[in-house]
Amino acid sequence: MKAERAVKRRTEAKGRKHQPVHIGSAMAELTAALGIDGTLKRYAVLAGWAEVVGEQIARVTEPQRIENGVLFVGVKTAPWRAELSLQRMEIQKKLNAAVGKDVVREIRFR
Repeated sequence: MKAERAVKRRTEAKGRKHQPVHIGSAMAELTAALGIDGTLKRYAVLAGWAEVVGEQIARVTEPQRIENGVLFVGVKTAPWRAELSLQRMEIQKKLNAAVGKDVVREIRFR
């Protein structure tokens, strides 16, 4: 009797039209439902800074925080701060492309 019920349950389960969901899609839905997707994107910008800007710039900078779309970056020397100010828009585009969303509206080098 128990075996018949188990077979019946498996047969009923097979009849359902559930499709597998890609883990990335499921995580995106979960983070959006929890309201933390923006926070994760901002964290991804800070965590991915060195990869986006390259080793040379990463050695003389430190991303500090993002507030209201403004990324604050500490820079070790004034000449580097001047150089990075000229590259501000390019860096901003690369950061936003890396996270797939316009998280950074402005960069302030300090």
